[in-house]
Order: sequence, then structure tokens, then C-alpha cells
Amino acid sequence: MTRPAAGSILGRPVTRREDRRLLRGEGRFLDDLRPPGALHLAFVRSPHAHARIEAVRVPASGDGLVDVLTARDLDGLRPLPVGAPGDAEVADVPHPLLAADEACYAGQPVAAVIARSRALAEDAAERVEVDYRRLPAVLDARRAPETLVRWRRAGGDVDAAFASAEEIVRSAHAIPRLAGAPMEPRGATARVEADGRLTFWCSAQDTQRPLAQLCHVLGLERERVRVIVPDVGGAFGIKGSLTAELALTAVAAMRLGEPVTWVEDRRENLAGPYQGRGVEGEVELALDRRGRIRALRARVWCDLGAFLLPTTAFPPRILGGLLTGCYAIGAAEVEVVGARTNKVPTGPYRGAGRPEAAYLIERAVDAAARQLGADPLELRRRNLVRTFPHRTPLGADYDSGDYARCLELARELVGSEGGEDGGACVVGTGFAAYVETCGGMWEQAEVRLTDGGRVVLALGTCPHGQGHETTFAQIAADRLGVALEDVELRWGDSDVVPAGVGTYSSRSVAMGGSALVLALDDLCEQARPVAARLLDVEPDVLRWDLGGWWSRGGGFVSLADLAVVAPGLRGAGRFASDPVYSSGVTAAVVAIERATGRLRVLRIAAVDDAGTIVNPLLAEGQVLGGTVQGLGAVLCEQVVHDERGVQASDSLASYRLPVAADVPPIATRFVQTPSPRNPLGAKGIGEAGAIGTPAAIANAVADALGGASIDPPFTARKLWQALQETAR
Repeated sequence: MTRPAAGSILGRPVTRREDRRLLRGEGRFLDDLRPPGALHLAFVRSPHAHARIEAVRVPASGDGLVDVLTARDLDGLRPLPVGAPGDAEVADVPHPLLAADEACYAGQPVAAVIARSRALAEDAAERVEVDYRRLPAVLDARRAPETLVRWRRAGGDVDAAFASAEEIVRSAHAIPRLAGAPMEPRGATARVEADGRLTFWCSAQDTQRPLAQLCHVLGLERERVRVIVPDVGGAFGIKGSLTAELALTAVAAMRLGEPVTWVEDRRENLAGPYQGRGVEGEVELALDRRGRIRALRARVWCDLGAFLLPTTAFPPRILGGLLTGCYAIGAAEVEVVGARTNKVPTGPYRGAGRPEAAYLIERAVDAAARQLGADPLELRRRNLVRTFPHRTPLGADYDSGDYARCLELARELVGSEGGEDGGACVVGTGFAAYVETCGGMWEQAEVRLTDGGRVVLALGTCPHGQGHETTFAQIAADRLGVALEDVELRWGDSDVVPAGVGTYSSRSVAMGGSALVLALDDLCEQARPVAARLLDVEPDVLRWDLGGWWSRGGGFVSLADLAVVAPGLRGAGRFASDPVYSSGVTAAVVAIERATGRLRVLRIAAVDDAGTIVNPLLAEGQVLGGTVQGLGAVLCEQVVHDERGVQASDSLASYRLPVAADVPPIATRFVQTPSPRNPLGAKGIGEAGAIGTPAAIANAVADALGGASIDPPFTARKLWQALQETAR
């Protein structure tokens, strides 16, 4: 099948089709779908980071109180499943639905209260009495006695490279814990239908993972559960896994036979969901006299919190595998230790190991440039991977890229002038290259032709802000030669969409889009014999072009014609591949006020290679959004715990997010090196801005401070103290 010869809509900046509905207030989010008469759920949470639970006393029913669940009421239910990367050592420490004998982090659910209204549920939760005996809390990952995840990999002759090195550079850095804080918090509603099936609505990143995980907990066959994901107001990774609160909503509905709903407030959203980052790392580089990096050694500690959720083990594994970055390093030895602490568990947060890997290697490369007295850009140029495919000593298999082109474009875009006179401020420029693993595994799509000539798409990937309704419609319109408005996307209902892996790891276009291409091609092939009958020719003499089948004699049957005679024509596609690897370079210029330590980011340049770009307007939006999240990660965001392990940053007053005044001019460009691993040539773009930005700003700050190495968040107090030390 050939693509339409003219008028291709791929690569065009089409505005988002979904925005009109959302801006008119016609979106349907979880809290808009509450069944009439639904009961409300509230949680009693541990106030201690670590404590023995000696007794739980529940109030008598009345005043709207319907039921109180404690761990003893959950016999026969399983804890949340633990996901494990195949080449990592992963402990069997799943997250319980409710704490039984011991609470292992502040905020862990101890009891679930169900009442006739949210206010009554919250009031009743305050009347539940729990006797605690505080225990010592483990808060330092490097000193934790228990390991939840361990990943080791070595390739090449590391010892020989270090023994013969002319220069050995050592650097150590820490990345704080971060909260996802999407606009819409987490929530779920569950109802048992008349036929005994469970319908479960949730604000999530896809239907298939909650479905599988919920069936695991409840011990139900998949046919007994229907998961519906409506419009989602942001996720950033923290809605990619079932959590105890979501599972207990379903448990309560099945126990009581009435619909039950739970939607967290902002305080719960900052302290309850799994968090991201929380990493410390030590990196050593062995270099020769020409500045070539011959080997890397690294040891990384990840603070994983008290339990393993279904996705907790994956960011440490991704981090470790990407520590050689964009560089042709011949030998590497890495160990990543995921430690058990008395904190909220961690999991994927926009980037999921990739920002941490980029931060550690890019800070190390800048440290090497300073130690060698070399230009940081030149040192990078000298070491970049230039031929593809490229297999790293850590086992990553890069498919395509032009890292040197990205570096040069970032240098041109960010400029050389500082923008300050150097008197009141010190100014610095920093660069960071990154490589990102995207996609992989498999995805499915289905396509149906209606009698009105519309094309209905159904995919396992699910939107939560990315613009899937537009992007997938562009792919379908291009492939079939139909108008964009004649394409409709269905998602978010496990009874309607095909099974899939889901929306995460920047995989939607590369995997879901490729499955869609196969389904569209299958639809056309299913239409071939129908067109042959209409044209009275043999099927093998037909060719597809410009929205229909052509015969050699010039006869033509359009898709609209086929819809009339063969409504309901369907196509299906399943696509599987190895991961693809996006890449890019971010550059930043910063100014630090000498008198106050106040940091201003003057400008950022982001150059990203996501392979074939289906919609550059939406891709740029993803880069801008990710860049602002990357800004927050270094300017102001940090989950803080007190000396007892209780989270102090539990509101948007104490956990500050970046605002418009923090955002500098951001210049963006795309380099497109199509991936050979899928029919679209696509990679991923959703996490790019969040990966390169923190390291670029950190290197710019170090440049402004004359090489002083400090870690985020770059508060005025911290920077002022660094300025005083450099002035001595």
C-alpha cells in the first residue's frame, strides 16, 4: 500500500482537536461521573514514619457512617503486585492495602472509612483511634540496611581503562524527591453491576494496567472487571499504577454492594502518591590525554521508600542502563542500589530514571572539562556517538541519532552573550546532552469504517494531555487519504479498546501509532476484494492511492463508496519492537545576583530528536511543558521530610511549583533521524524537556560559580552561601 501522493498531513502543525471540547467545559473527568447515591471513602493515615500499630478502634455506625475497613477485614485479598525488570534483583516487598501490625511511612493508609458524603467520611476518619508505638525510622538511602532493588552491569575492560588513564575525574551529586502534582488529583469510583461485574472508573494513564493489577488484588478474571478512564487532567507518571487507595475503592464497593467513590485532596496528592527521583550517585570517568572518555564507573543509591509498587523497580533500572549517555564510552561498570526507607514509595515521574542518568553523566562531563581545562562543548564533541546502531557497554542498543547536530544547534540557539553586565550578577552557560529509551514491548489498534464513511480508531494507549485525538487522526487521515474531521478516536474503556501496554515511557506514537498503521493497512486490505467486485476486476490488479482502490484501467472505488456497500469493515494491527532512543541537547544561560543569591534563568534552548514528528505543534508543546517541569525540579521543587520522617512539604505553599514568572524564553528545534524500528520512524518526545533541562541549568549554575558544585533545588540561600565561599 502506498501513502497518498499529495496533501500529506503528517508533519503539519495541526491544532489540537480536543481543545474546543475541553475549553468549553465539556470534558468529562472522574469527579463528573459519580453515580447517584455513591458512598464516599476517606482514609486514616499513619502520622508516623515508622510505628507499631497496637490497636485500632473504630466509631459506632451512625451520622452517615456506613463502614470502616481495617487490615483484618481484607482476608483473601492480595497486596499490590510487584513489577520487576528481568535483569534486576527485586525483593518481594509489596505494598499492603492497609497497614496491619506496622506502619512504614507517614501517610500510609491504616483504615478506610465509608460514609454517605465526603464530609461525613472525613469526620468519621478523625474519630478512628489508633494506638501507635513509634519505631526508629530509616531516612538515608545510603545507610539503609535493606535493599529492595539491585542492578549491576559491566561491559568492556573497565579496570584496564582506569589503570592506564591519564586523568580520572570523580563527581558526586544528589537529586531530591519530587511530587508529580497534576492539576487533577487521583481518584476512583467503583460499582458492582446487576450481573456481578465490577465497573471501575479511575483517573489513570490507561485502562490495561489498572485492570490487570485490580484483578490481581481481587482475584478476579479479567472478564469480571471493566475499567473506564475518562478525560484525565494530567498524570506525569504518578497515575500509571494502581495504588492502595484505588484498590480499596473497589474493595469497598464489592463489600457493600453500593457505588463508592474516592477523590483525594491536594494535601493527600502531595503526600500520598508515589514520588519521583530521590537519587544520589558517584561517577568516575577515565580519560586519555586527548580527552577521550575510555571508561565509566558509577554507584547510585535510589531512595525507593517503604514498599515496592508495580512500577517502583523500573526507574532505577532505566537510570543505570543510560549512564553512558550520548557518549562512545568503551567500558562501563554500574551498580544501582534501590534502598528501603520509611518514606512514600517512589515510581515513574516524567522521565523515570532518564533525568537522573542525564544529570549524573552530564555533571561528570562538565567536571572533566574543568579538571582538564577543556571547553565543555569540545569535550562533548570529541566523545559523542556518531555511528548507528550503537550498542553501549551497559546493554542499550541506540537505533539512530545525530548527537553532534543537536549539540551545534543548541549552541547556536542559546547564543554566547550573557545578557548581564557581570557586576550585580554572575552569569553562566551550561549544556546537557541526553539519550532516552522510549517505547518497546507491543501495542494493538483496531479500525472500523462506519456506514457514514467515518473512520473509528480504537487504541490501548490513553491520552492525558498529549493530544492523541489529533495525532492519531493525522496518521489515519494520511494513511487513508480522508479528511481529518472524518476520523474519530475511541479510548479509555477496557470493553471497547483492544488490549495494550498503555501510555508511558514516551511510547504512544512509536508503538500505538505503528499499531495503528498496521490496522489501517489491514483495513485497506480487507476492502480490496470488495473494491474488486465493484470494479469487476481481480483483487491483485488493484493499488491503493488517494483514498481508494484503483484498477489498471483507471477505475476507482473510494473509501466512501466502500462504506456504503460494506459498512462495518474492520482492520486490526499488533506492533512489537525493541525500544527506540530519542536524544537531544539542552542549553541554558543563568544569572545569580551577588547580593542575594537569587537565580534567574535567562534563556533555554532545547534541541530534540524524536525521529519522525507527526505534529510539530504538539511536539513543541510537549517540549515546553517538560522544560518547565525541569525548571521546577532545579529552581524550587523538593519533597522535604523532618527529622522524624514526616513530610513537611504537604501543600502548594510548602511545595512550590514554577509559575509563569519563572519561565524564561525557550527556543526549540527538532532534528529528525527516523528510527528504523517502526513504520513511522517515530521515537518519543513527551519527556524530553524534563530530562535535559535540570542538568543544563545545573551546569550553568556551576559555570556561574566558577566550578563550585552544588545540587538542586538552587535556592537563594544555597547560592548566596556558595558565592561567599567562592569569594574567599
